[in-house]
Amino acid sequence: MHAPFTGRPTCLHGGRLPSAENWRALQHDHRRRLEALARFRTAAAQVGIGTYPDDDLVHWDADEIGLLAGADPLWAELDEAARAFRETFPLVDLEDFGFPAEVEDLLGEASPRLRPISSGVEATAFEAEDQSIYKFFMPREDGHIGGTFEFERTDEVALRAEAADGTYQAMLEKFDLIMRLDGMPTEVVGVTKREGVLVTKQTLGQLLSEGADTSQVQPADLIPLPSRFLRAHRDHPRLFFREGVPWLVADLHSKNMVRAADGQLRAIDLLAAPLPQDLIEQEPLLADWLERVQNDPTAGVLREVHDDEL
Repeated sequence: MHAPFTGRPTCLHGGRLPSAENWRALQHDHRRRLEALARFRTAAAQVGIGTYPDDDLVHWDADEIGLLAGADPLWAELDEAARAFRETFPLVDLEDFGFPAEVEDLLGEASPRLRPISSGVEATAFEAEDQSIYKFFMPREDGHIGGTFEFERTDEVALRAEAADGTYQAMLEKFDLIMRLDGMPTEVVGVTKREGVLVTKQTLGQLLSEGADTSQVQPADLIPLPSRFLRAHRDHPRLFFREGVPWLVADLHSKNMVRAADGQLRAIDLLAAPLPQDLIEQEPLLADWLERVQNDPTAGVLREVHDDEL
């Protein structure tokens, strides 16, 4: 199956959930894209190119440095890394989706092939003719996009988390997390070079009622975080281990979860960031709990002490 707008392969169609094989392929695509970005970031840093925020990398046309590839091994690696990344994250145009040229307001100048669904701080969502959901994430003028968390240590708590401006890497990590948590299948369609709009495609789901309580239906792999360790002014802050690294995952409220065709509640969006290792190391109790809870999600804050040790 090929996507109607880009002609690239797709396994998503309306509200139909992909097969187990296609699900695994989607997860592999997210991992491969992040690996390619990490390689690209490293190669850019080696030739003195800044990588934060990462909009310049993400918008990079690989042909722009082809002439320099033969000048030096480091530039050759940058050229190869840029091309490998672009294969996983293609450049697209808003015109591909039926928007008029030089569009400034996606809702006000909506494509005739996309029905507006919602518009928020990060993205505008549309339903396509095949009932798939397309989301257009708008960047900010300073190169940031989406959101993440920033952490600080205070006298009251080991970690205080505040929402902050995100990056394209943080966005790609979010889509990977959604898939790891059995959320709604999500494809990364590409990014527009002119505007920097990140485009995704997602399976259609049934919206929950406004303000529905989702505290008891959080994804099974998420672990409650003791309040003595973390303060986060976001809905349902939870702990998740992504390849052994502890992450804060939050905002899985009623607007960010839908009911899929199989009847399961699945995440369509979230806010997340890895916990800072340097701050963890300053709190031995937190470090000890994280080590134990990774193997036993029911582990208490305090390590159990046997009677013969008292």
